[in-house]
Amino acid sequence: MRKEAAKVLIVDDDEDILLTAEIVLKQKFNYVKTAPHPERIPEMIEKDAFDVILLDMNYAPGDNSGKEGLTWIDKLSRTQPEIKVVVITAYGDVNIAVEAMKRGAVDFVTKPWEYEKIQATVMNAYRLGKSEQEVAYLKTREKGLKENLNGGHSQFIGVSEKMKQVFKTIEKVAKTDANVLILGENGTGKSLVAQAIHKQSHRSTEVFMPVDLGSLSESLFESELFGHKKGAFTDAQTDRIGRFEAANGGTIFLDEIGNLSAAMQAKLLTVLQQKEITRIGENQARAFDARIIAATNRNITEMIANEEFREDLFYRINTIEVELPPLRERLEDLERLLTHFVDLLSKKYQKGPMEISNSLVKKLCDYSWPGNIRELEHATERAIILAEGNVLRADDFLLKKSNPEVQMLATTNLEELEEITIRKVIDKHNGNMSKVAKELGIGRTTLYRKLEKYEL
Repeated sequence: MRKEAAKVLIVDDDEDILLTAEIVLKQKFNYVKTAPHPERIPEMIEKDAFDVILLDMNYAPGDNSGKEGLTWIDKLSRTQPEIKVVVITAYGDVNIAVEAMKRGAVDFVTKPWEYEKIQATVMNAYRLGKSEQEVAYLKTREKGLKENLNGGHSQFIGVSEKMKQVFKTIEKVAKTDANVLILGENGTGKSLVAQAIHKQSHRSTEVFMPVDLGSLSESLFESELFGHKKGAFTDAQTDRIGRFEAANGGTIFLDEIGNLSAAMQAKLLTVLQQKEITRIGENQARAFDARIIAATNRNITEMIANEEFREDLFYRINTIEVELPPLRERLEDLERLLTHFVDLLSKKYQKGPMEISNSLVKKLCDYSWPGNIRELEHATERAIILAEGNVLRADDFLLKKSNPEVQMLATTNLEELEEITIRKVIDKHNGNMSKVAKELGIGRTTLYRKLEKYEL
């Protein structure tokens, strides 16, 4: 008969009970250990990731209050909530059993117990724990799937020679499991490339898990990517699986990888090398199988030369490199992109069919597009909202002036001044958001809120 691959720990000060319980439970479970006192629990769970602990409630001679057992249930519920506790009580101590379950135990057995009863009780506790882990796993995967489905309405459009080369590379690399690094300025469509590779791969029916590394603080990095146990730190109110674990079988997209600190780079490199993650507060390594796609708007080669990015991490993520051209270098695609956004957004705002004037196309082709396709989309959206007729003209598009210094002198609006200042500092530091936030005297979280506000 096949045994369950559960790890069970029996804790009781009666040697006969330990021996009997071990023999009975080994009939059903692969791994069964015993301990004569709960003081051994921390040491034993440090070595083994137990699924179920069968715990006696009394250890001091003559004490039948169950206080010692309740104390350990409180500790385990707080620090090891994934371990399911089944308590052992004397016949008639129902009140103690009820109190134990209020504090986190999942069931109880009474002495003397029947062999089949204790086997069934431990089995149910084990399956409950596995079900809870599965639910947590599915919830995180569902979040990733929703983010993928709601990830925007832009399509990959392009007939320019540079984009044709990008499409060819995507088609070739998608059929493999090779790691990919996508390079390009902000707003060029790096996330669309990552999604296109995933959708054309053999993993297309699995989850596509995007992670914005640029928005993660040092303190949240490990929790977000690798997960944590309840109680591992102050705000860890529940168990949480990380993005790598949730992406198992699919693709994980590590956006803005160039913004990682040296410590974060080291942790990520270890995970990518070993193909294993360890949740914060655990000592159990968990294998994962996810394709790695990374992206950055930074000059990685220059960063390596300046010792700002690890060369070994670069080679780990850069089996294949895809470089996206900025919009100013593929202006032959601009009119098609504009038409796409006009059709899409005029329906969204119930404007009816809208035409594009020749003067508008000329004006847009004469603009440098520092925000690339993202800026084109937002500019089109504003124009459609404000347009009074069914023809979009050059005057409907209010494009940003190219010289920030001139803009600074031309406006006294505080928000405009703030936007211009942020844009200027971003250019100064080549998109290094850590340095930008430091010069502006604000936190990175605040900076990213302002980038979103001003659509930078």
